[in-house]
Amino acid sequence: MSKALSPPKNLESALAELEKIAVQMESGELGLEESLAAYQRGAELLDFCRKVLEDTEQKVRILENGMLKPFAKETGDDA
Repeated sequence: MSKALSPPKNLESALAELEKIAVQMESGELGLEESLAAYQRGAELLDFCRKVLEDTEQKVRILENGMLKPFAKETGDDA
């Protein structure tokens, strides 16, 4: 399993590939070398996802002019 894998196209494809890797590893169907390669690929995908999320958060901060606010669920406490 020495072929170089291309980076994912987007967050969704990275998450789908991570899910597939997790299922394969949990099933026990991979040998030691394949498990190591799958773990390495999973780490690469995780880094990709983190970067995409960090970049998106930064864009939201810019759009909000530095006033990023957490989503608040209305509680309806006026009753």
